[in-house]
Amino acid sequence: MNNRRDFIKIAGLAGAASLLPFKVTLAKGVADKLAASCTLIPTETAGPFPLDLTANSTYFRQDVREDKTGVQLNLKMKIVGVNNCEPMGNLRVNIWHCDKDGLYSGYDQQNNAGQAGLTYLRGYQMTDVNGEVDFVTIFPGWYSGRICHIHFQVYVSSVYAAISQMSFDINTKNAIYANNSSLYTKGADPMNFAQDNIFSDGYTYQIATLTPNSSTGGYDAYIEVAIQGSGTATGLGALEPETGGQFKLNQNFPNPFSDETTIPFTLNNTASVKIDLFDLAGRNVGSTTVQTLSAGDHTITVGNGKNGINLAPGSYIYQISVTNNYGTYRQCKMMTGIK
Repeated sequence: MNNRRDFIKIAGLAGAASLLPFKVTLAKGVADKLAASCTLIPTETAGPFPLDLTANSTYFRQDVREDKTGVQLNLKMKIVGVNNCEPMGNLRVNIWHCDKDGLYSGYDQQNNAGQAGLTYLRGYQMTDVNGEVDFVTIFPGWYSGRICHIHFQVYVSSVYAAISQMSFDINTKNAIYANNSSLYTKGADPMNFAQDNIFSDGYTYQIATLTPNSSTGGYDAYIEVAIQGSGTATGLGALEPETGGQFKLNQNFPNPFSDETTIPFTLNNTASVKIDLFDLAGRNVGSTTVQTLSAGDHTITVGNGKNGINLAPGSYIYQISVTNNYGTYRQCKMMTGIK
Protein backbone atom coordinates (compact mmCIF):
# COMPACT_ATOMS: atom_id res chain seq x y z
CA MET A 1 0.00 0.00 0.00
CA ASN A 2 1.31 3.43 -0.88
CA ASN A 3 0.76 5.45 2.34
CA ARG A 4 1.49 8.78 0.68
CA ARG A 5 -0.92 8.05 -2.16
CA ASP A 6 -3.64 6.99 0.27
CA PHE A 7 -3.04 10.13 2.34
CA ILE A 8 -3.42 12.30 -0.73
CA LYS A 9 -6.72 10.61 -1.53
CA ILE A 10 -8.26 11.12 1.90
CA ALA A 11 -6.97 14.66 2.33
CA GLY A 12 -8.46 15.55 -1.03
CA LEU A 13 -11.56 14.74 -3.00
CA ALA A 14 -12.36 11.09 -3.45
CA GLY A 15 -14.69 12.27 -6.18
CA ALA A 16 -16.20 15.51 -7.35
CA ALA A 17 -17.53 17.36 -4.29
CA SER A 18 -20.64 19.48 -4.48
CA LEU A 19 -19.73 23.15 -4.75
CA LEU A 20 -22.29 24.88 -2.59
CA PRO A 21 -22.89 28.64 -2.46
CA PHE A 22 -20.25 30.09 -0.15
CA LYS A 23 -17.65 32.61 -0.22
CA VAL A 24 -15.66 35.35 1.21
CA THR A 25 -12.36 36.97 1.17
CA LEU A 26 -11.34 39.72 3.52
CA ALA A 27 -8.24 41.85 3.10
CA LYS A 28 -5.77 41.73 6.00
CA GLY A 29 -6.93 43.93 8.85
CA VAL A 30 -10.52 44.14 7.61
CA ALA A 31 -11.65 41.29 9.85
CA ASP A 32 -10.36 43.18 12.90
CA LYS A 33 -12.44 46.20 11.93
CA LEU A 34 -15.54 44.10 11.41
CA ALA A 35 -15.09 42.35 14.79
CA ALA A 36 -17.32 39.26 14.73
CA SER A 37 -18.95 40.04 11.39
CA CYS A 38 -17.91 38.25 8.20
CA THR A 39 -19.47 38.47 4.75
CA LEU A 40 -20.21 35.68 2.33
CA ILE A 41 -19.88 36.48 -1.35
CA PRO A 42 -20.81 34.34 -4.40
CA THR A 43 -18.87 31.31 -5.61
CA GLU A 44 -16.54 31.93 -8.57
CA THR A 45 -15.85 29.56 -11.45
CA ALA A 46 -13.06 27.01 -11.28
CA GLY A 47 -11.98 28.32 -14.68
CA PRO A 48 -11.10 26.49 -17.89
CA PHE A 49 -8.10 24.60 -16.47
CA PRO A 50 -9.02 22.91 -13.17
CA LEU A 51 -7.56 19.55 -12.14
CA ASP A 52 -8.44 17.05 -9.44
CA LEU A 53 -5.28 17.40 -7.34
CA THR A 54 -5.84 14.00 -5.74
CA ALA A 55 -4.77 12.38 -9.02
CA ASN A 56 -1.10 13.23 -8.47
CA SER A 57 0.64 13.06 -5.10
CA THR A 58 3.16 15.74 -6.07
CA TYR A 59 0.48 18.39 -5.51
CA PHE A 60 0.75 18.13 -1.70
CA ARG A 61 3.46 20.77 -1.29
CA GLN A 62 4.14 24.34 -0.22
CA ASP A 63 6.49 25.27 -3.06
CA VAL A 64 4.57 24.90 -6.33
CA ARG A 65 7.08 26.59 -8.67
CA GLU A 66 8.97 23.60 -10.04
CA ASP A 67 11.12 25.10 -12.84
CA LYS A 68 8.93 28.14 -13.48
CA THR A 69 10.64 31.53 -13.39
CA GLY A 70 9.02 34.72 -12.16
CA VAL A 71 8.97 37.09 -9.21
CA GLN A 72 8.72 35.01 -6.04
CA LEU A 73 5.35 35.25 -4.31
CA ASN A 74 4.94 33.97 -0.75
CA LEU A 75 1.18 33.52 -0.38
CA LYS A 76 -0.47 33.18 3.03
CA MET A 77 -4.20 32.43 3.26
CA LYS A 78 -6.28 32.38 6.43
CA ILE A 79 -9.56 30.47 6.48
CA VAL A 80 -12.26 31.53 8.95
CA GLY A 81 -15.83 30.43 9.60
CA VAL A 82 -18.46 32.99 8.65
CA ASN A 83 -20.56 32.18 11.72
CA ASN A 84 -17.98 33.44 14.21
CA CYS A 85 -14.98 34.69 12.15
CA GLU A 86 -12.73 32.23 14.02
CA PRO A 87 -10.00 30.22 12.26
CA MET A 88 -10.83 26.83 10.76
CA GLY A 89 -8.08 24.25 11.07
CA ASN A 90 -7.59 20.92 9.31
CA LEU A 91 -9.03 22.06 5.97
CA ARG A 92 -7.45 21.44 2.58
CA VAL A 93 -6.69 24.53 0.50
CA ASN A 94 -5.84 24.14 -3.21
CA ILE A 95 -4.33 26.86 -5.39
CA TRP A 96 -3.64 26.92 -9.12
CA HIS A 97 -2.72 29.69 -11.55
CA CYS A 98 -1.00 30.46 -14.84
CA ASP A 99 2.73 31.08 -15.30
CA LYS A 100 4.32 34.41 -16.23
CA ASP A 101 3.27 33.90 -19.86
CA GLY A 102 -0.36 33.02 -19.11
CA LEU A 103 -0.12 29.22 -19.49
CA TYR A 104 -1.61 26.57 -17.18
CA SER A 105 -0.12 23.16 -16.48
CA GLY A 106 -2.02 19.99 -17.32
CA TYR A 107 -3.73 21.00 -20.57
CA ASP A 108 -2.89 21.05 -24.28
CA GLN A 109 -5.30 23.31 -26.13
CA GLN A 110 -5.09 25.90 -28.85
CA ASN A 111 -4.62 28.72 -26.36
CA ASN A 112 -2.58 26.60 -23.94
CA ALA A 113 -0.39 24.46 -26.18
CA GLY A 114 2.12 21.91 -24.98
CA GLN A 115 1.24 21.87 -21.27
CA ALA A 116 -0.42 18.44 -20.97
CA GLY A 117 1.10 16.22 -18.28
CA LEU A 118 2.85 19.12 -16.53
CA THR A 119 2.16 19.96 -12.87
CA TYR A 120 3.65 23.40 -12.19
CA LEU A 121 1.90 26.11 -10.14
CA ARG A 122 -0.63 23.78 -8.54
CA GLY A 123 -0.66 22.49 -4.99
CA TYR A 124 -2.44 22.20 -1.70
CA GLN A 125 -1.83 22.40 2.01
CA MET A 126 -3.82 21.82 5.22
CA THR A 127 -4.75 24.74 7.46
CA ASP A 128 -3.03 24.87 10.86
CA VAL A 129 -4.52 25.80 14.24
CA ASN A 130 -4.59 29.44 13.10
CA GLY A 131 -6.52 28.52 9.97
CA GLU A 132 -3.50 29.41 7.84
CA VAL A 133 -1.69 27.88 4.88
CA ASP A 134 1.48 29.09 3.14
CA PHE A 135 2.56 28.63 -0.47
CA VAL A 136 5.68 29.63 -2.37
CA THR A 137 4.91 30.43 -5.98
CA ILE A 138 5.58 33.08 -8.63
CA PHE A 139 3.58 36.20 -9.36
CA PRO A 140 1.17 35.09 -12.10
CA GLY A 141 1.03 36.62 -15.55
CA TRP A 142 -2.12 37.24 -17.53
CA TYR A 143 -3.82 36.04 -20.70
CA SER A 144 -6.31 37.48 -23.13
CA GLY A 145 -9.76 38.03 -21.66
CA ARG A 146 -8.81 37.69 -17.99
CA ILE A 147 -7.16 39.93 -15.47
CA CYS A 148 -4.28 38.48 -13.41
CA HIS A 149 -5.71 36.05 -10.83
CA ILE A 150 -5.15 32.96 -8.67
CA HIS A 151 -7.76 30.21 -8.28
CA PHE A 152 -8.31 28.54 -4.92
CA GLN A 153 -10.56 25.93 -3.37
CA VAL A 154 -11.21 25.29 0.33
CA TYR A 155 -12.21 21.66 0.82
CA VAL A 156 -14.07 21.16 4.10
CA SER A 157 -15.50 17.68 3.67
CA SER A 158 -17.09 15.54 1.01
CA VAL A 159 -20.34 17.47 1.49
CA TYR A 160 -18.92 21.00 1.20
CA ALA A 161 -16.16 22.76 -0.68
CA ALA A 162 -15.76 26.48 -1.42
CA ILE A 163 -14.14 27.76 -4.61
CA SER A 164 -13.14 31.27 -5.64
CA GLN A 165 -10.43 33.49 -7.15
CA MET A 166 -8.19 36.29 -5.87
CA SER A 167 -6.49 39.19 -7.62
CA PHE A 168 -4.24 42.16 -6.78
CA ASP A 169 -4.14 45.94 -6.80
CA ILE A 170 -3.78 46.99 -10.46
CA ASN A 171 -1.06 49.62 -9.97
CA THR A 172 1.10 47.38 -7.80
CA LYS A 173 0.64 44.45 -10.17
CA ASN A 174 1.62 46.41 -13.26
CA ALA A 175 4.61 47.89 -11.42
CA ILE A 176 5.82 44.32 -10.81
CA TYR A 177 5.50 43.57 -14.52
CA ALA A 178 7.31 46.81 -15.49
CA ASN A 179 10.13 46.32 -12.99
CA ASN A 180 10.69 42.77 -14.20
CA SER A 181 10.14 43.24 -17.92
CA SER A 182 12.78 40.67 -18.86
CA LEU A 183 10.59 38.03 -17.19
CA TYR A 184 7.12 39.38 -17.92
CA THR A 185 7.64 40.09 -21.59
CA LYS A 186 3.92 40.65 -22.34
CA GLY A 187 4.05 43.90 -20.39
CA ALA A 188 1.25 45.47 -18.37
CA ASP A 189 -2.05 43.67 -17.85
CA PRO A 190 -4.50 45.56 -20.10
CA MET A 191 -7.60 44.48 -18.16
CA ASN A 192 -9.33 46.26 -15.32
CA PHE A 193 -11.86 44.74 -12.93
CA ALA A 194 -14.87 46.20 -14.72
CA GLN A 195 -13.79 44.45 -17.94
CA ASP A 196 -13.16 41.06 -16.30
CA ASN A 197 -16.08 38.62 -16.50
CA ILE A 198 -15.37 37.26 -13.01
CA PHE A 199 -14.66 40.41 -11.01
CA SER A 200 -16.93 42.85 -12.86
CA ASP A 201 -19.73 42.25 -10.33
CA GLY A 202 -17.47 43.11 -7.39
CA TYR A 203 -13.97 42.39 -6.12
CA THR A 204 -13.50 44.33 -2.88
CA TYR A 205 -13.10 41.22 -0.72
CA GLN A 206 -11.01 39.30 -3.25
CA ILE A 207 -7.92 41.50 -3.35
CA ALA A 208 -4.86 40.01 -1.69
CA THR A 209 -2.40 42.43 -0.12
CA LEU A 210 1.11 42.70 -1.61
CA THR A 211 4.15 43.59 0.52
CA PRO A 212 7.74 43.70 -0.80
CA ASN A 213 10.00 41.05 0.72
CA SER A 214 13.61 42.24 0.90
CA SER A 215 14.91 38.75 1.63
CA THR A 216 13.50 37.13 -1.51
CA GLY A 217 13.34 40.17 -3.76
CA GLY A 218 9.72 39.24 -4.35
CA TYR A 219 6.45 39.87 -2.55
CA ASP A 220 4.39 38.51 0.32
CA ALA A 221 0.65 38.21 -0.34
CA TYR A 222 -2.09 37.76 2.26
CA ILE A 223 -5.81 37.15 2.09
CA GLU A 224 -8.51 36.01 4.53
CA VAL A 225 -11.28 33.76 3.27
CA ALA A 226 -14.50 33.20 5.19
CA ILE A 227 -16.55 30.13 4.36
CA GLN A 228 -19.72 28.49 5.64
CA GLY A 229 -19.48 27.13 9.17
CA SER A 230 -17.79 28.17 12.38
CA GLY A 231 -14.17 28.24 13.53
CA THR A 232 -12.50 25.01 14.59
CA ALA A 233 -14.32 23.27 11.71
CA THR A 234 -17.71 22.95 13.36
CA GLY A 235 -20.96 23.35 11.43
CA LEU A 236 -20.70 21.96 7.91
CA GLY A 237 -17.09 21.06 8.52
CA ALA A 238 -18.17 18.49 11.09
CA LEU A 239 -19.96 16.41 8.44
CA GLU A 240 -17.45 13.70 7.61
CA PRO A 241 -19.15 10.81 5.79
CA GLU A 242 -15.73 9.66 4.54
CA THR A 243 -15.23 8.00 7.96
CA GLY A 244 -18.17 5.70 7.21
CA GLY A 245 -19.47 6.18 10.73
CA GLN A 246 -16.75 3.81 11.93
CA PHE A 247 -14.65 6.19 14.04
CA LYS A 248 -14.08 9.76 15.17
CA LEU A 249 -10.62 11.33 15.05
CA ASN A 250 -10.06 14.17 17.51
CA GLN A 251 -7.42 16.92 17.71
CA ASN A 252 -4.11 15.93 19.26
CA PHE A 253 -3.24 17.35 22.68
CA PRO A 254 -1.35 19.36 23.58
CA ASN A 255 -1.30 21.29 20.31
CA PRO A 256 1.10 22.94 19.73
CA PHE A 257 3.41 20.46 21.50
CA SER A 258 7.11 20.56 22.40
CA ASP A 259 8.27 16.93 22.64
CA GLU A 260 5.35 14.55 22.42
CA THR A 261 1.62 14.69 21.81
CA THR A 262 -1.35 12.38 22.14
CA ILE A 263 -3.82 11.54 19.37
CA PRO A 264 -7.31 10.64 20.65
CA PHE A 265 -9.90 8.72 18.66
CA THR A 266 -13.04 6.68 19.16
CA LEU A 267 -13.83 3.39 17.42
CA ASN A 268 -17.41 2.23 16.90
CA ASN A 269 -16.30 -1.32 16.13
CA THR A 270 -13.24 -3.49 16.75
CA ALA A 271 -10.62 -2.53 14.16
CA SER A 272 -6.97 -2.51 13.19
CA VAL A 273 -5.54 1.00 13.61
CA LYS A 274 -2.43 2.68 12.23
CA ILE A 275 -1.21 6.28 12.44
CA ASP A 276 0.97 7.82 9.70
CA LEU A 277 2.63 11.23 9.95
CA PHE A 278 3.59 13.43 6.98
CA ASP A 279 5.52 16.68 6.74
CA LEU A 280 4.22 19.54 4.60
CA ALA A 281 6.15 18.27 1.59
CA GLY A 282 4.10 15.05 1.77
CA ARG A 283 6.96 12.86 3.07
CA ASN A 284 6.10 10.10 5.53
CA VAL A 285 8.11 10.91 8.68
CA GLY A 286 6.80 8.14 10.91
CA SER A 287 4.24 5.37 11.30
CA THR A 288 2.93 3.41 14.26
CA THR A 289 2.66 -0.36 14.20
CA VAL A 290 -0.77 -1.76 13.42
CA GLN A 291 -2.82 -2.37 16.56
CA THR A 292 -6.09 -4.27 16.90
CA LEU A 293 -8.32 -2.30 19.27
CA SER A 294 -11.82 -2.81 20.62
CA ALA A 295 -14.69 -0.36 20.26
CA GLY A 296 -14.38 2.67 22.53
CA ASP A 297 -12.07 5.60 23.27
CA HIS A 298 -8.34 5.25 22.60
CA THR A 299 -5.18 7.35 22.42
CA ILE A 300 -1.81 6.95 20.69
CA THR A 301 1.18 9.07 21.75
CA VAL A 302 3.88 10.11 19.27
CA GLY A 303 7.08 12.13 19.53
CA ASN A 304 10.01 11.92 21.95
CA GLY A 305 10.54 8.34 20.83
CA LYS A 306 7.01 7.23 21.72
CA ASN A 307 5.83 4.53 19.31
CA GLY A 308 9.24 4.86 17.65
CA ILE A 309 8.56 8.38 16.38
CA ASN A 310 10.59 11.54 16.96
CA LEU A 311 9.34 14.88 15.63
CA ALA A 312 11.38 18.03 15.06
CA PRO A 313 9.64 21.43 15.42
CA GLY A 314 7.26 22.01 12.52
CA SER A 315 3.78 21.24 11.25
CA TYR A 316 2.69 17.71 10.41
CA ILE A 317 -0.37 15.92 9.09
CA TYR A 318 -1.43 12.87 11.07
CA GLN A 319 -3.61 10.29 9.35
CA ILE A 320 -5.48 7.46 11.00
CA SER A 321 -6.26 4.28 9.03
CA VAL A 322 -9.05 2.14 10.47
CA THR A 323 -9.70 -1.32 9.02
CA ASN A 324 -12.57 -3.54 10.14
CA ASN A 325 -15.14 -5.92 8.66
CA TYR A 326 -16.77 -3.03 6.81
CA GLY A 327 -13.66 -1.80 5.01
CA THR A 328 -10.78 0.65 5.44
CA TYR A 329 -11.41 4.28 6.37
CA ARG A 330 -9.00 7.19 6.77
CA GLN A 331 -8.99 10.74 8.01
CA CYS A 332 -6.31 13.32 8.78
CA LYS A 333 -5.69 16.46 10.84
CA MET A 334 -2.77 18.83 11.40
CA MET A 335 -0.49 19.11 14.43
CA THR A 336 2.26 21.62 15.21
CA GLY A 337 5.50 21.01 17.10
CA ILE A 338 7.42 23.89 18.71
CA LYS A 339 10.81 24.21 20.39
